Amino acid sequence: MVNQVTGRVAKNPHDLYVSKVLKPQFDYELEHYLKHYISIERVLLQRYEEMELLDQEDIAPVLAALNEMKKTELVTLSGDNLTDIALTIERYVNEKVDKEIVNWHVDRSRNDYQATAQLMYGRGKWLGLLEKMFQINRQILKKASRYSGYMMPGYTHYQSAQVITIPFYLTAVSEHILHTISKMLHVLESINGRCPLGSGAMSGQELPWNCDEMAASLGFTSYTGHALAGVASRGWVLEMGECLSYLATNLSRFLTDFLMWGSSEQQFITFPDELSGISSSMPQKRNFPLLERARGKTSHLVGFYMDMILGQRNTPYSNLVEVSKESSKSLPLLLNNADDVLDLFLLIVQHMEFNVDKTEAACSTEFFGGFSLANQLTLKNQIPYRTAQVIAGRFITFYIEHDRRPDEVSNDYLTSMCKDEGFINHMSDQELLEIFNFRREIDRKITEGSTHDDSVGKMMESYEKREAMLQQTFISIKNRVLSKLDELENWEPNEGSL
Repeated sequence: MVNQVTGRVAKNPHDLYVSKVLKPQFDYELEHYLKHYISIERVLLQRYEEMELLDQEDIAPVLAALNEMKKTELVTLSGDNLTDIALTIERYVNEKVDKEIVNWHVDRSRNDYQATAQLMYGRGKWLGLLEKMFQINRQILKKASRYSGYMMPGYTHYQSAQVITIPFYLTAVSEHILHTISKMLHVLESINGRCPLGSGAMSGQELPWNCDEMAASLGFTSYTGHALAGVASRGWVLEMGECLSYLATNLSRFLTDFLMWGSSEQQFITFPDELSGISSSMPQKRNFPLLERARGKTSHLVGFYMDMILGQRNTPYSNLVEVSKESSKSLPLLLNNADDVLDLFLLIVQHMEFNVDKTEAACSTEFFGGFSLANQLTLKNQIPYRTAQVIAGRFITFYIEHDRRPDEVSNDYLTSMCKDEGFINHMSDQELLEIFNFRREIDRKITEGSTHDDSVGKMMESYEKREAMLQQTFISIKNRVLSKLDELENWEPNEGSL
């Protein structure tokens, strides 16, 4: 059948092109963009009425057709409309109204129409991801509060280094989550001020469309301000990808720690049976594949981001389906996988339990006081710091090589080592034992942001306030978007217009 939507091309698209490209795109937009297209159509009807190009008698049947639109009928019509959803929606409405609405669709383009629907889809998914980020942060701080004061080894270069507390580590996770939320809110505010509707094909439109009013009706704060940027740019897609790639990279690092902590050697954390796995051949094993799957999924977010960057690279700055559709093909994959990663990470944080007996036992066997010993050798005995480091290192090595514990250190041996280097040891037996008492390690850290209980408490209080401020910004934007879309859904044309 010869298509009836253009005079320039006389035949419908090739079957292979339809099956490989057009039909999958149509099906995807039908499922995810249709409600946004209908919202956009309502906004355009409002502007036609404002410009006195359509009256209530014209608008009412179009609006009724949009409200009653059935996906199955759109699918049936799509084959004769280039398997394009915008053209199919137009044909659907035309067939539902009793008379031809002459001015409907005058001065219109698919370019800004589809760019706006895509942006509305991305915005909706972004709001959902932000909701989950706030949930994760609340759970992290709740878990930190529950394990207040409990100690564990802190690591540098894969080696136990200093004593920290469980809440100290968890507040580091919270800090990253809050920083990412801040970045995500910046992206949300950015995209919400760049509504492309009114850009037309690429250079603007010929009728006096009020672009800012159209943007406001769709919950945006403003029109993008440049017609070419409105249809050519998918920078917001890359902004989302960059933000989620940043999140994924850091979540993978936290998950790596969790994997090590759950090992049979450390046994610092555990999970309930419903979140654990087994070996098919080694009955003694209790695995935590949930951590592996969550970490593995973070790699996809980075991969999808790179796919979108490469899809836009070296393309001309104009409206292109290569950019709007092919380079953005991974956008739903990115957003859906991010949703999965956040769901899994939330599940992990909610159900991860610390074996505090194990974490504190690990602290008791390590000579974590080495750093403090070197400091005190300098401050108390006036030994140059690098020499103090050498003495402290040799002192600890002696006890490790002789399989002695930190609570078995001898001040006599330290005095002898200092004497060998030409210095007098003024440290008492009790002071030396205090240095190697791991429970005193926390108290010695007194700077802001340290692992000291008071410092961690201040950080938790600060992060709770910070979250509340970010939440306030988020709720303000979300409520504006939802209220505007709700108003639009209930809009009716003015009686007696024209």
